Amino acid sequence: MSPDELTAEAERQFRICTACMYCDGLCPVFPAIDNQHRFELSDLNYLSNLCHNCRGCWTACQYTPPHPFAINLPATLAAVRQRSYADYLWPAALGHAFRRPFLSTALMVGAALLFTLAAVLLSTSPAALLTADAGAGAFYRVLPWPVMAGAAGASLLWAVLCIALATLRYWRAIAPPLPAGAILRAIRPALRDIVTLRHLGGGGPGCNDVDDTPSHRRRIAHHVMVAGFIGTLLSTMVAAIYHHGFGWLAPYPLFSLPVMLGGVGGVAMLVGIGGLLTIERRADKQASDPHEVQLNVAFLILLALVTLSGLAVLALRDTAAMGGLLSLHLGLVFGFFLVLPVTKAIHAPFRAAALLRAAAEAAAANPSTGMRGD
Repeated sequence: MSPDELTAEAERQFRICTACMYCDGLCPVFPAIDNQHRFELSDLNYLSNLCHNCRGCWTACQYTPPHPFAINLPATLAAVRQRSYADYLWPAALGHAFRRPFLSTALMVGAALLFTLAAVLLSTSPAALLTADAGAGAFYRVLPWPVMAGAAGASLLWAVLCIALATLRYWRAIAPPLPAGAILRAIRPALRDIVTLRHLGGGGPGCNDVDDTPSHRRRIAHHVMVAGFIGTLLSTMVAAIYHHGFGWLAPYPLFSLPVMLGGVGGVAMLVGIGGLLTIERRADKQASDPHEVQLNVAFLILLALVTLSGLAVLALRDTAAMGGLLSLHLGLVFGFFLVLPVTKAIHAPFRAAALLRAAAEAAAANPSTGMRGD
């Protein structure tokens, strides 16, 4: 479907929805389309990212296929979301990567792995790389700290810059014509919706990810994965304090705070990733957009590989396999940061911006509470 055809199809379906509004209480998308007479492209990009793909409308709608109206909002909005990621991404040329997420991920991560291998071989001999070494500073004898920190910092800075600029461009396109006060009042309820994933509840009972039975499985899996990620992030921060504040060099003891945070966080991430991949595998494909499924799965698999390699380093750091595993893990981390702007990760700031607009419009409609319909 061409971009113009996709826009026309999304507008057609929304016009039917505005006449029906049976799904008004399921999610914030339907109140947002109420009383609209024309949908601009920026409106469609806003609504598509406001959609949490809970599929409550898919199971509730009386006009889904084989009805002649053929309403399929989950799949249509998913396709519009993919286009919005590419339309606002910086640099714009990277937008093509969303068309083939597995290929783009493999190429960029592969380049990072080759760079890491070359840096390791230039820094140490193959014989030393295969020698068991668990003493203080062993990790930096595989890859010197300046190279390790420099590659991680540069790739992370690239990811942050690309995603931040894309989000800024997206917000400028969808920002509501409201006073600053209304937007400021909206920050608190928007943050609540972002952190709690409230709209993955399908209006309360849960998402219809697999069948007509609502469930909170996807919401729980998201929370577990993010909690695990926070644990690994805290592990990295504590390790940095140990290194720069106290001069204690990695690897750290098994029951040290960085290792325990990283180990528990890594296991939690794998549990959450496994839950999300299971839902993707069992989900109703008719209500899915194939490109979004590929984008989701590619990101989750890459995140799982990064996590598994990190846990392997923790488990086998006293063996001769440590050097090779550490090289693999670092290459995957550098590659993860490098490819991050063209992965499903970009949906997080885009959805946050859409939720902020929705909360701002609610705040403007009800200044006494800053919310509407809660």
